[in-house]
Amino acid sequence: MYTGIITGCFTLKEVIARPGLHTFVIELDSAHLKELKIGASVSVDGVCLTVTEINDNYASFDAMQETLNLTTLGALKTGDRVHIERSAKAGSEIGGHPISGHVDGKLTVKDIIFPENNCVVTFELPEKLRRYVFNKGFASIAGCSLTVTNLDKENGTFQVWLIPETLRVTKFGELKPGNPVNIEIDRQTQVVVDTVREAVMDALKGMNLKG
Repeated sequence: MYTGIITGCFTLKEVIARPGLHTFVIELDSAHLKELKIGASVSVDGVCLTVTEINDNYASFDAMQETLNLTTLGALKTGDRVHIERSAKAGSEIGGHPISGHVDGKLTVKDIIFPENNCVVTFELPEKLRRYVFNKGFASIAGCSLTVTNLDKENGTFQVWLIPETLRVTKFGELKPGNPVNIEIDRQTQVVVDTVREAVMDALKGMNLKG
């Protein structure tokens, strides 16, 4: 479980690509290495990965083919930077929203503008996820808990506004139109939408049978 509060952006020392499996070796600082153990879960660009090896300041993570296909991890290369968040601890403050690290798909950056002291990113949303995204709702984008604004469901776009502190801690300021980013929809929203949708569909089927 994660909160969507990115605590650092770190460089990939090495990407070991093998058939069906990539190993990512990431250089971390002392704060993120503290009490980190093999088998621990860490959010890497919003994807929950398991620590497989720790060597000095480097932690290694494996990602299988399904994860590589569904997320942006398959395109990562040595020297790229990734968002990192350690797993949330019981009793700790949740500054964002509960996130599982199970990515639902990829967004595409459509546009980026920089008003004074702000950054506004417009994303294109896959059609299969549009029913789960609402204005003022939450989404995990590359592991970062962000608020949805200016949603246009017909055209499948929405915006997020980023303050300077978010730009400082993350790599969002490096995004360019056309770049893909991971998205995890809010699970509570998904449950409500799917439950209501199924109830309506069942009711309609019942009416058709009676007719």
